[in-house]
Amino acid sequence: MKIVDVKINGIENPIGFSYPKIKCSWKVVEAKGSYQVRSKIVVSTKEDFSEILWSKEDHDLDWIGETIEISPEPRTRYYFYVEVTDDENNTAKSDICFFETGKMTEKWKAKFIGTDEEPSFHPCFVKDFSLGKIRDIENGRIYVTGLGLYEAYLNGVKIGDDYLAPFCNDYNKGIQYQTYDITDLLEAENKLSIICGNGWYKGRLGYDGDVAYYGNKFGVIAEVYVNGKLVVMTDESFSYCGSDIASSDIYDGEEYNHLLWKDKKNELKPVKIWDDNSKVRSRLVERYSLPVVVKETLPVKEIIDTPAGEKVLDFGQNFTGYVSFKSKLPSGTKVTLDFGEVLQEGNFYNANYRSAKSQFTYVSDGREENVRPHFTYFGFRYVRVTGWEGELSAEDFTGNVVYSDLETTVSIKTSDAKLNRLASNCIWGQKSNFLDMPTDCPQRDERLGWTGDAQVFAPTACFNMDTRAFYRKFLYDLHLDQMDHDGVVANFIPNISKAPGGSSVWGDVATFLPMALYEYYGDEDDLRANYPLMKDWVDHIIHEDEEHGDTGLWNFGFHFGDWLAQDGISPQSMKGGTDDYFVASVYYYESLIKAGSAARILGYVDDSIRYAKRAEKVNTAILNEYFSPSGRLAIDTQTAYLICLKYKIFINKDRIIEGLKLRLKKDCYKIKGGFVGATMMCQVLAENDMEDIAYYILFQEGFPGWMHCINLGATTIWERWNSILDDGTISGTNMNSLNHYSYGSVMEYVYRFIAGIQPNSAGFKSAYIAPQLSSKLQYVDFEYNSVSGKYTSFWKINDDGTITVRVGVPFGCSAVYILPGTGGEEVQLQAGVFEKTYKPKRDYRLMYTMDTRLEEFAEDERAVDIIKKDLPIAYKLMESKDVESLGLTLNEMQTMFYMGFNPPMVMAAAEKLLALKKEWN
Repeated sequence: MKIVDVKINGIENPIGFSYPKIKCSWKVVEAKGSYQVRSKIVVSTKEDFSEILWSKEDHDLDWIGETIEISPEPRTRYYFYVEVTDDENNTAKSDICFFETGKMTEKWKAKFIGTDEEPSFHPCFVKDFSLGKIRDIENGRIYVTGLGLYEAYLNGVKIGDDYLAPFCNDYNKGIQYQTYDITDLLEAENKLSIICGNGWYKGRLGYDGDVAYYGNKFGVIAEVYVNGKLVVMTDESFSYCGSDIASSDIYDGEEYNHLLWKDKKNELKPVKIWDDNSKVRSRLVERYSLPVVVKETLPVKEIIDTPAGEKVLDFGQNFTGYVSFKSKLPSGTKVTLDFGEVLQEGNFYNANYRSAKSQFTYVSDGREENVRPHFTYFGFRYVRVTGWEGELSAEDFTGNVVYSDLETTVSIKTSDAKLNRLASNCIWGQKSNFLDMPTDCPQRDERLGWTGDAQVFAPTACFNMDTRAFYRKFLYDLHLDQMDHDGVVANFIPNISKAPGGSSVWGDVATFLPMALYEYYGDEDDLRANYPLMKDWVDHIIHEDEEHGDTGLWNFGFHFGDWLAQDGISPQSMKGGTDDYFVASVYYYESLIKAGSAARILGYVDDSIRYAKRAEKVNTAILNEYFSPSGRLAIDTQTAYLICLKYKIFINKDRIIEGLKLRLKKDCYKIKGGFVGATMMCQVLAENDMEDIAYYILFQEGFPGWMHCINLGATTIWERWNSILDDGTISGTNMNSLNHYSYGSVMEYVYRFIAGIQPNSAGFKSAYIAPQLSSKLQYVDFEYNSVSGKYTSFWKINDDGTITVRVGVPFGCSAVYILPGTGGEEVQLQAGVFEKTYKPKRDYRLMYTMDTRLEEFAEDERAVDIIKKDLPIAYKLMESKDVESLGLTLNEMQTMFYMGFNPPMVMAAAEKLLALKKEWN
């Protein structure tokens, strides 16, 4: 029995963070018992626990978030451990963990320092200091930040693992400072150096190219404490000189030049205290951004000699970060690295980055070193190398994968290699775009926190990673911006747009994301903290509705609608064919439902009642405006049917399902929806007894679809289904990212319905597990390390037609398991592993039904042979490649006497076709 994953506010051993509440969570593994009968948390300021500051012991301490009720002091480390006893009387104790505060309300004695005049180079602020009489260094801390970005060094060693600190936030509202443990770096005599780069604060920001949006000068502030005593602070005693970084920018890259000061004076100069020092210093806040670090490294997969004569490194995977390399280059050598996502005609290409230069330049002075950029990042798979002296060796280059320090919590392996690749692509899309905030893309001149993307992907993201702290930061930033705009939620943050935002679906992240986080993590305090964001958003829509006639419809203003759907005016249209105001009104309704649910959970009775009444009004208005009296939906698009089913807006559900099925047939079972429809499509189908169609949509290899992208070489999720055309050429450069995560939302369907794991109570303390099987997969092996512990779901269709299932339920939890293929037989599970092999009512080896389309038969040589012999008319239709004909089913053929079919003929062939079984490799 072990206690693992002990975290404070979703972070392991946090230092210098903001702690609105101190919530401790943990998990128990390898237990003989099933649940805890006693648990205990002990807190001390002493590592040996010789003095106990606070403790709590009970039979039901909340392992997904128990509050540690202390009043923390500034600059203090608190040690704690968790102890649990199970129902078999076994006891386990966690390792000693800690959390540490920053300066909190303690006044800063240090000052913001800068340069005498804004230089063309990037400055380095320095100070030598001695520890004097301090002989025994018990602990050392630095509290530091810089504008725009900074890196601090002590005695030539970089302080901390953070990259791109102090990260991306609204610098007008708050400037995060970081706390680092420097105990092991301190010596009797020391040199502190802090270099600065541009970053979000004073570099380019957004696709409009705004420069110095928040400020236009470099500056740093720092205080160094040794054994609790202030020994160094930024003030007039610091000096500065030029660093070897000539330029830096998030979008354009960096120039790192060791010969920048050759034949030039680079003397130390006195710093200048910022004139508005007090005002800027008042905006300093404890960090709330997770560390942004190098999470993993990738080797070069291949060095490509292109037809254009270029040398290109292929890392085999699209990702976000930078390339480092070993340099033994002669002095004066200038190496340039250009970054791209795709090759075109075998040559390097990055025109889809638009105005982002995306380049790293290094000039050597002959020293031997490991080279890396400092104040930029790139989204890429391919790197063009120019200027290299000598033979290019793959071993000299390393891909450094950079994103927020998030724990991956999902693992899936199936019998289908392409589905495994899709799962990987989804994870890589999240890694690439979870760099301090959930961005739309990591490579072009944008990289903004688009709220629509965040909204649709959030449930998938919470499966993939422990996102508690990450999304807490995002929602905090979002609410800060909202408070400036009377409840309007930004379309993206940082909100550098002249328009405040306020589109449906995008703005609805304010209600959807907090409720998703509550569902996955069960933290009522986080929900309470986010409730003002939720309330202000729905109150804003209600107010606007009242201003526009109080109709109960959101039929005014601009909306993105079903963005990038395939049923727009043209294949390159940004807007889909589903009426924007219908989509907006449905999301208006669902935001009211979610805000009302939050109010009910939090005990805000008046709000709960008020939102329920308004939701009823909106529901009625939608039904009156968009439905016939008999229940027919007036908007005949895939997305319209899907959102009605998803959010339960209908007069007659059966009419909506019939309409969706007919629409799918007319669309030849091709995806037509965009960010709204396509992202939820498979899940809605699975929720409404159309799992066979959901499987077909997921696995179809034609355009548009997930497997089509896989077949074209995708290693991440694309912004558009046709980002790359069938001939390998990119479809356009105006808006074409090969690393978006939105369409990766389909993995929520895979996790919830194919693997079958869904929460049955907040925080996954209980689960509902009901896998949906298909002959398209022989097995699925899935693990989800939830905030309550690891759930597992394995199923396999055996060669003899039996099914083997294996389910794991974590300590302290329970689950309802629906045995696949039994018609709903339930098994009540407690912590532990359940395994069974049995004969289902349905033979999942059988591939076809009477509703199978000719298009599907055409992929199976055995089926084609049967049809050619027994249904020659159908065979001719298959040969014609006519899209409508390929959509015909066996059921439909029975009634098509005018084509020469008759029921006995069709049924004779069907008997053979329906007997075909899947042959797995």
